Amino acid sequence: MTAVLTLDARLDLGAVRPLAQRLGACDGADLSLDAGGVTHLGALAAQLLVAARQRWAAAGLRLEVGPRSPAFDEAVAVMGLDRWFGAEDAR
Repeated sequence: MTAVLTLDARLDLGAVRPLAQRLGACDGADLSLDAGGVTHLGALAAQLLVAARQRWAAAGLRLEVGPRSPAFDEAVAVMGLDRWFGAEDAR
């Protein structure tokens, strides 16, 4: 079964610790991140999401992002993170 975690609208420095805790609570299960309401994705939050993606892959689990807001996609593109959150996640 895939767990769903809805991301906060503003993923800035203040959101990183709570997001890390929420991600930790989902360890051991496939995970879908709902980024449809994201209005701001800061670099530290993006780094946390990349690390989560790596951790899930190392555990043989799936971590996908969808739906995705235009702001999320724009931040991913500006930061050059398409490799981690490319079109295969957009649903």
